[in-house]
Amino acid sequence: MTIAALAVAFFITALLYSSVGFGGGSTYNALLALSLADISTVPVVALACNILVVAIGSWRFVCGGHVEWQRFWPLAILSVPAALVGGLLPVPAWLFVGLLALALALSGLLMLWQPLWRRKSNRPAQGSGRTADLASGAALGLLAGITGIGGGIYLSPLLHLRRWASSKTIAGTCAAFILVNSIGGLAGQLLKSGSRATLDVILASWPLFPAVVLGGLVGSTLGSLKLNNDILRILTAFLVLYVAVRLGVRFPGDWANR
Repeated sequence: MTIAALAVAFFITALLYSSVGFGGGSTYNALLALSLADISTVPVVALACNILVVAIGSWRFVCGGHVEWQRFWPLAILSVPAALVGGLLPVPAWLFVGLLALALALSGLLMLWQPLWRRKSNRPAQGSGRTADLASGAALGLLAGITGIGGGIYLSPLLHLRRWASSKTIAGTCAAFILVNSIGGLAGQLLKSGSRATLDVILASWPLFPAVVLGGLVGSTLGSLKLNNDILRILTAFLVLYVAVRLGVRFPGDWANR
């Protein structure tokens, strides 16, 4: 896939994910992994794109007063260093592809099943358990650092099932969670990668960055309008599942060549 085709794919991904409150890091990773022979620096580009997209959504949620910082920090205090550690871990190509395919498949199914797990959040919120927040933040932060994603797509259903807060507060919390984890994961990936090789990859990938910013602006605007968000969510889910299948098909070859 050429860089121009990748930019179009990244624009569509950012538009769809930002319309439902996420960044798209897992799909950026998958698109890059399917397009590049060397995937060692793929998470660097994916996390940088994730940060650009989710920063837009986070700012809007913060300005709207939908992030309760006193409840946010127990989720983030261990997730950020865990994301840094995850980014530092050396991960072979076959394991990266396998983990990414699994992460995509799970996230796609969670999107399709969203009406089921969101239904429970209509009951009054029961508040957060500090220990559960710390544990889930650490686990999702580590996954974020290893695979180059933000982790919010898994945090959202978890918080809804726990009736942690209102839907708006959970959405704002997840946006901020994705942002800080992406920053932590990117720091780990940059420390692990050679500076020259990383710079070359970033420079070669520069068209992807304005593409995701534009997609994020359009998507977050669409998501804030009174549109049928279920259609956007289902389209995003099918995109994610399609890429997961593509990576799953690739995985046996990477496993055989490990």
